[in-house]
Amino acid sequence: MQLNRIAVFASGQGSNFAALTEAQKAGKLGSGSIELLVSDKPESGAAQRAVEAGIPTLLLRPKDFASRELYEAEIVAELQRRDIGLIVLAGYMRLITPVLLTPYAERIINIHPSLLPAFAGIDAIGQALNYGVKLTGVTVHYVDGGMDTGPVIAQRTVAVEDNDTAETLAERIHQVEHGLYADVVAAFADGRIELVGRKTIIREK
Repeated sequence: MQLNRIAVFASGQGSNFAALTEAQKAGKLGSGSIELLVSDKPESGAAQRAVEAGIPTLLLRPKDFASRELYEAEIVAELQRRDIGLIVLAGYMRLITPVLLTPYAERIINIHPSLLPAFAGIDAIGQALNYGVKLTGVTVHYVDGGMDTGPVIAQRTVAVEDNDTAETLAERIHQVEHGLYADVVAAFADGRIELVGRKTIIREK
């Protein structure tokens, strides 16, 4: 499996997916090529964006399967058929089981709107505002069996302003997310990322 053959998983509107497709068009994903959009919500905005971009889709409803494992087995079969090497989660709102984690160990990545390990889980932006931090940010990390517990790949900071609301802070965080995710995906696709223990080394181009 080649790391430059990418599947993006998304459940929602797909803003990060759209940013990645735009980065690809602009030549900013290195040798990376988005070959598939996987969604657990066939009616999602991400699925519609994929159709508009001419990217193949795999749209499955988990409730149509007897278990999470059978649902993921169907996904793995399609990923392997397409020789997908890297899975990029972009607002995919499901915990992943070993059925998918095992064959794609250290090749599933996610983006989270905080500086992990701070403010893991849901509503990270609200957590940061409620805690009163002056800096938050964005983390790209490997996916393991936990909730936002995989090794950190890359992070960027975002200042929290005194008058920020969840909406204004989210807008700035999303802008940072789009650039950082494209940079990390490009590094993976070009073979410039190495994981040593929990430390990620990203080599320059």
